[in-house]
Amino acid sequence: MRLSRRPIVWAAWLLPLAAWGPARAQRPPRVARVGILSASLPPPAGARSPLHNVFVERLRELGWTESLNLQLEFRFGQGSAVGIAGAAGELAALKPDVLLGSGTPAVRALVNATRTVPIVMAGAGDPVGTGLVASLARPGGNVTGVAGLGADLASKAMQFMRELLPSMKRMGALLNAADPFTPTLQPMLQQAARSLGIELRMAPVRTPDDYAPALAAWSAARVEAAFIQPSLPQAPFIKLADAQRLPSFSFGRAFPQAGGLLSYSNSQRDTAQRVA
Repeated sequence: MRLSRRPIVWAAWLLPLAAWGPARAQRPPRVARVGILSASLPPPAGARSPLHNVFVERLRELGWTESLNLQLEFRFGQGSAVGIAGAAGELAALKPDVLLGSGTPAVRALVNATRTVPIVMAGAGDPVGTGLVASLARPGGNVTGVAGLGADLASKAMQFMRELLPSMKRMGALLNAADPFTPTLQPMLQQAARSLGIELRMAPVRTPDDYAPALAAWSAARVEAAFIQPSLPQAPFIKLADAQRLPSFSFGRAFPQAGGLLSYSNSQRDTAQRVA
């Protein structure tokens, strides 16, 4: 009799468990929302950069997949300080789980928009000097991520440009007046130019509308090459520089792919993977 009862009791105990299991399995997975801010102009409709693909691929390897348990919200600053601030405010209002800022101006705008949502910086230059973090070892606040080496890279790129143009005497530098990193970048560019015996003509700008007057002044001064800070929209600059047959350089593989002459930077693919 005992043996005949035990299977009956065991089966009865399993009935509620069997009913509970499928109900739990049918619950939708938690969706993590990530807000991504770039200071640049938005890409063409439906287009994605190779770095974006690397970022998404690495997130997938870590268990986060779009349309399943991950939602990415993109905003673009349209190349202006006002646009970046507005886009940052929109993202913060969504109350995402994490915010990602590409470049110093984007990270600064996100910090101004929220002090509670975690912010990951992607290639922000001199985060300590610009006040984004307290220190690299102990960032404090709500910001972490990957710092950039913008000023050092610009100096090295200038050396490469000098090798291409050994007789060059004057160079222009288009600097972002709204980028917190610019005060750090500017003196390092000046120092690199002095060491190479190059006269540097710097032009602080805020929007692409300021590009043409700057390049016109450079043409009158017989500037022979030009640098553009990567936090500025680059496509309009490349178009104007090409029209004047002015060799140009910046950071990142995307710059020569868009028509610029030369770029020098750390591995942006590696940065995208680390940021993920």
